[in-house]
Amino acid sequence: MSVLNEQAVPVVDDALPTPGRGEKKRRPRHVKGTRPGWIVYACLAAVLVGSLFPFYWSLLIGSGDSYTIRDPNMSWIPGGNFFANAAKVMNDPAVNFWMALWNSIISSGLIAISVVFFSTLAGWAFAKLTFKGSSWLLVFVIATMAVPTQLGVVPLYILFSDMGWTGQLGAIIVPALVSAFGVFWMTQYLRQAVPDELIEAARVDGASSFRTFLTVGLPAARPAAAMLALFTFVSAWNNFFWPFIVLDRQNPTLPVALSLLQSNYFIDYSIVLAGVLLATIPLLILFVFAGKQLVSGIMQGAVKG
Repeated sequence: MSVLNEQAVPVVDDALPTPGRGEKKRRPRHVKGTRPGWIVYACLAAVLVGSLFPFYWSLLIGSGDSYTIRDPNMSWIPGGNFFANAAKVMNDPAVNFWMALWNSIISSGLIAISVVFFSTLAGWAFAKLTFKGSSWLLVFVIATMAVPTQLGVVPLYILFSDMGWTGQLGAIIVPALVSAFGVFWMTQYLRQAVPDELIEAARVDGASSFRTFLTVGLPAARPAAAMLALFTFVSAWNNFFWPFIVLDRQNPTLPVALSLLQSNYFIDYSIVLAGVLLATIPLLILFVFAGKQLVSGIMQGAVKG
C-alpha cells in the first residue's frame, strides 16, 4: 500500500530544452527571398513592355495611313484603318496571301512533326541503346550546329534545281526534316526521364526495340516533344532566307509574300505592318493554346535536370 500511495517524482533531463526557463517560444522564421521584391517585378514589367512594344507599334502604324509614320505629331492611339489595310493585303493579287498562308501552315506543320519524330527516335537511340561509337556520333551531330546555314545554300539550290524542285514546297521541307538541336534536346531529356527498369520490363514482356520506343519512349517524351514542336513550328513559320531563294511568287510562304509589299518604288508602311500583324496572329493563337505544354516541357526539364 505504501508503494501505491507514494507520489511520482518528475525527472527532468537537463539535456532536453524545456520551455519556461527564461527562453521565449520561438516563432517560425520565414525564409528570406520566398517572395519576390519590387526589383523582380520591375524587371518583369520591363521585359513585358519590351516584348509587347513591337506589336503595338505595328498596330499603331498598320491602323493609320501612308503619312502616319512620317507624322511628327503622331498619336499613340491606334487609328481605324487596320481592317481596311489588312483587306488590301489579303486581296492584293501580287501578294497571293491565302496561298502563302496555306503554304506556311503546311510546311511548318510537316517540319514540326518530322523534327519531333526523328529527333525523338534518334534521341532514344543515343540515350537508351548501346552501340559502338554512339558518343562520337552524338558529338558529330551536335558539332553540325556550328556550321553556318548559308554555307549549304548554293549546293542545296543546285541539287534541287537539278531535281526540278525549285518553286515547290518540298524544297523547303526536305532539308528541315530533322535538326541537330532536336536530337540533342531529346537525348538529354530521355536520359533522365526514362528509367532503365521500364525498358528492361518491356523487353521481358517480349517487346521489340521499336515497340519499346512506341510504348515507353514516346509517352515519356511528350512534354519535351511538345516544346520542341512549338519552337520548330515558329522557326519554320518565320524562315525567310531559304524560301526566298528557292520559291517563286506563284507559290510563296507568308514571309516571302509579305516581302513583296516592299518591292514597289513607294513603300506604304501602313500596309506592310498590317501584313506583319496578320502573319503574327496565327503564332499568337498557337501560343495561347500551346502555352501550357510549353511551360510543362520547361518545368519537366528543370525538375529532371
